[in-house]
Amino acid sequence: MKTLQFFTLIFIARLVLGCNSTETKKTEIASEDQYIPKEYVQVKHPEWSKNAAIYQLNTRQFSQEGTFRAAQKELPRLKEMGIDIIWLMPINPIGEKNRKGTLGSPYSVKDYYGVNPEFGTLDDLKAFVKEAHELGMYVILDWVANHTAWDNNLVNQHPEWYKRDYKGNFRPTPWWDWDDIIDLDYSKPELRKYMTEAMKYWVKEADIDGYRCDVAGFVPIDFWDNLRTELDAIKPVFMLAEWESRDMHAHAFDMTYAWSWNEKLHKICKGQADVNELYIYYSWNESFFPDNSIRMTFVSNHDKNAWEGTMWEQFGDGVEAAIVLSVVGDGMPLIYNGQEAGEPKRLAFFEKDPIVWKPHPIGDLYKKLFALMKKNTALWHADWGALMIKVPNTNEKEVFSFVRQNEKDKVFCVFNFSANTQNVTLKEDLYHGTYRDFTTQKMITFNEDTTFSMAPWTYKVFVKE
Repeated sequence: MKTLQFFTLIFIARLVLGCNSTETKKTEIASEDQYIPKEYVQVKHPEWSKNAAIYQLNTRQFSQEGTFRAAQKELPRLKEMGIDIIWLMPINPIGEKNRKGTLGSPYSVKDYYGVNPEFGTLDDLKAFVKEAHELGMYVILDWVANHTAWDNNLVNQHPEWYKRDYKGNFRPTPWWDWDDIIDLDYSKPELRKYMTEAMKYWVKEADIDGYRCDVAGFVPIDFWDNLRTELDAIKPVFMLAEWESRDMHAHAFDMTYAWSWNEKLHKICKGQADVNELYIYYSWNESFFPDNSIRMTFVSNHDKNAWEGTMWEQFGDGVEAAIVLSVVGDGMPLIYNGQEAGEPKRLAFFEKDPIVWKPHPIGDLYKKLFALMKKNTALWHADWGALMIKVPNTNEKEVFSFVRQNEKDKVFCVFNFSANTQNVTLKEDLYHGTYRDFTTQKMITFNEDTTFSMAPWTYKVFVKE
């Protein structure tokens, strides 16, 4: 769904109320109605997620046919590019009552146990998942737990499971234009049981590997906590929350959205802010979010692409530098289908609007970056990877520089997030040593006398060998 933009206010409120992350990791603290253990993150991430890249697949627009079978033919290409997790946008039938556009929004679910005939059959979905598994990839489904279509079968079977407005009528999520859906009421234990069983069904029946959960913060967190336990009892799953909150990581989700990262970098690349915005994000990310959590970094997704602009519109000349930072910085990188083809248009959301596939340098860049990420353990996720450590420089409003290192690997990264050429002089000695330039493959040695020039909106990634 179209993402809410008030997350930052929520974070500030949490901080004011005393949710200090350092204390979170070292002591027991009260969180709403329970104490959180000393080891804050209780979720056990699947081993295969340690250096994974995630790919959002919009089945409707992914091919001319817009089907699972057509998408299945492209799985070897995605594997070769370096994709590990495929996130399928909602696969359920779409509501017809109050439908938007001709085909409707995939996030207006008519039947939680059904497959949208626009995309194929249950057997087609199973075949897609089976081949992904054979190629060593994993598939998560997009799940819409907060609301349903107006003509979902639950409306007639269990009208008491829905929220009502002040007039006693079914209501969409308030304040937004989501008038093709109506909200569920999670104070009803029977609804919780139904939704849990429906999500367990797809793990058992289609052998999927987890879920991306739409507007996860609108659903009570204790529902997600219990769900994770029940899903993991079937098989180890990977869970992604479309939300940005520390508490999501404790018991329910492996990964949350890094909305703030995207928004701050967008402001920088559009000339509306300087690199200080990144200092704010990474400081907050390291201090507020717990150890062993994963954030999802991205320059595009279905919401951004459809409603706010393509990656080109969002990041302009800084798009390649932004892509590189999404992979070499802290976080699991997401690629939205079509980015690798340099797709220049906003994909229509309620109509058929297939991607025009062609080779493009952006696809080559992602492939090289993913290969580096998988090989270099410093770039892995959660506790498997290494912290980012700031390398001070003389141009800190325009130039962003850091090191990630562990006992085995080290990378040194420098970004010129400005429209001007920058002559860079670095401080301290963390970056000293001999590296291979990721772009040119040439060896270079850094010491206290090293300076170099960077063209506008460029990046340098140096890999210690």
